[in-house]
Formats: sequence, structure tokens, C-alpha cells
Amino acid sequence: MINYKDLGLVNTKEMFAKAIKGGYAIPAFNFNNMEQLQAIVQAAVETKSPVIIQVSKGARAYANQTLLRYMAEGAVAYAKELGAKNPEIVLHLDHGDSFETCKSCIDMGFSSVMIDGSHLPYDENVALTKKVVEYAHQFDVTVEGELGILAGVEDDVVAETHTYTRPEEVVDFVTKTGCDSLAISIGTSHGANKFTPEQCTKDAQGHLVPPPLKFDVLAAVEKELPGFPIVLHGASSVPQEEVAKINKYGGALKDAIGIPEEQLRKAAASAVCKINIDSDSRLAMTAAVREVFATNPGEFDPRKYLGPARENMKKVYKHKIENVLGSANKLVD
Repeated sequence: MINYKDLGLVNTKEMFAKAIKGGYAIPAFNFNNMEQLQAIVQAAVETKSPVIIQVSKGARAYANQTLLRYMAEGAVAYAKELGAKNPEIVLHLDHGDSFETCKSCIDMGFSSVMIDGSHLPYDENVALTKKVVEYAHQFDVTVEGELGILAGVEDDVVAETHTYTRPEEVVDFVTKTGCDSLAISIGTSHGANKFTPEQCTKDAQGHLVPPPLKFDVLAAVEKELPGFPIVLHGASSVPQEEVAKINKYGGALKDAIGIPEEQLRKAAASAVCKINIDSDSRLAMTAAVREVFATNPGEFDPRKYLGPARENMKKVYKHKIENVLGSANKLVD
């Protein structure tokens, strides 16, 4: 049993309380490899932001759970080396699909886990979430539950359609499970193709405009659970300059579209205190790598294409922190 505190990590409890009070959201960035983690830590330190580094079940298997434990410990040490006196870093399991997966992560030093029972019948979701909470809270690990289903594809998570969160269920769910935060469905979506062209309108320039988020659902949830930490998944904005670069250099991303950043800023000012971003980082990385290969086809040193990818991801992370989530300069030295 490895306790996250021994790795220098923190859980989300105090972090979320500050975010709700301050009207900002904590960035939750998914990572799969060293370059992504380096970019996340650099961006968080340079902007003086708390940060959640999160992995899916698939990413954990890809990295190896033992290496991941040391990567998390290394992230804290790296942040200090870069000048952060008291870094606030959470290691979070994204979309845990079973009690066993969540328990394994808790036992290996995760400070926060998500149990996603949103695809289950309501009572089964409650029972599964409660079981994870009861185990996690023994070790001061925080738990995120989910009500409502997001459409889209992300690693092992696949859903054809949205099921919006029912505000009338949230108090009962939180009360029965004891979860520390709640992921809700208000129209965000997983992946780089969050909406079909048919779901969108077009602006004067002919660009696709996605349907707006259901802020009425968010407001109703806030009314039922005042001051309770709310989480948004599938909140990448899919920057069109990165999509264009990927396609320019041989990619084939068709109709990739995300959540407008002004809508995420609005959500971050509410009780939404954790916003998940994964696809934007993947796009930034892929765009930079494709550019190197296209412009210098003789290059085969991984540092020469993963280095620019790391820089491009860091640029995206800093932009999100400073201009979208509002979490810059929230760390106290």
C-alpha cells in the first residue's frame, strides 16, 4: 500500500473548495507519456496553478502502474525543481470502470479516483460509487462520481448519445454515495469530433458552430447542490489551427469541432471546479510531430519531434490555465 501523501501529492478537497469560492476551475489534463507530463508540470509552475494530472485505465496500462507511481512522485519533485515551493498536484484516475480498478489505483498512490457508473441503472451506480467511496475515504482519497452520459469516444469510454444529468437525482446520489465531486452531462462530449455537422449551425464565415451547453441544467444542479464541486468531462475546444496543421501535413481530421472556450469560461465561474481536457493536448502533440516529419523527412531522433510537441502542448496548457479556467496565480508560496 502506497499512500499518495508519501509521493508529495494532494487530494482535491481543499483545492475544489478554493476553486468554488474563487470562481475558477482546476485544470485536469490527461497524460500518456513523459513529454505530456513535463509540459503539464512546466505550464502549471509557470502559471502558478494547481493541477490535476489524470490517466484513464488504458493510459495506466500503457505507462505501467509502477512507472506511473514514480512519474507522479517525479512530477512533484520536478515542479519544486522548477521553482514551485508548494506545488499542488493531484494524481487522478479518469473513468474508473470497476471497484477493483479504483482500489488498485488507491493502493498504488493515487490521491483521487473517478468511478464511472453512469452507464449502469441508477441504483447500481449508487451502490458501486458508495463502495468505492467507503474504501477511498479510509485513506483520505477523494472520489468523483458521475450522473448522466457523455457522447463520444475516449479510450475505453464509448457512447453514441447524450443523456443529460437529471437535477432531481443529484441530492439523492450525493447523499447516498458520499462522493466528493460529481461529473455531470450538460452537452460536452469526448473526442475531437464532439458533434456531427448536422448538430451544428454555421457562422457568417461558414464555420461550424456547436450547440450551446445546457447551462439551465447546470444552474438546476447548482440550486440542488449549492457549493458542491461539479466536474465537466469532454471539455476540449479542438483548436482549429492545430486541426488545420495536422491536415496540412498529411492528416485526415474531418469536421473536428469542440466546446467554445467562452462557454467553458462561463462554466468555470460557477460551481464547476474541475474541467477535463485531453483531445486538445493530443491535437497539439500530433500537429507538431507531423510538421517535423513533413518538413524534415530525414529526422529520426525522437527528441527532435517530441521536443517541439512538448512545447506546443505547454502552450495549449498555459492558454487554458490563464484564459479559460482562471486558475493562474492561485498557488500560495
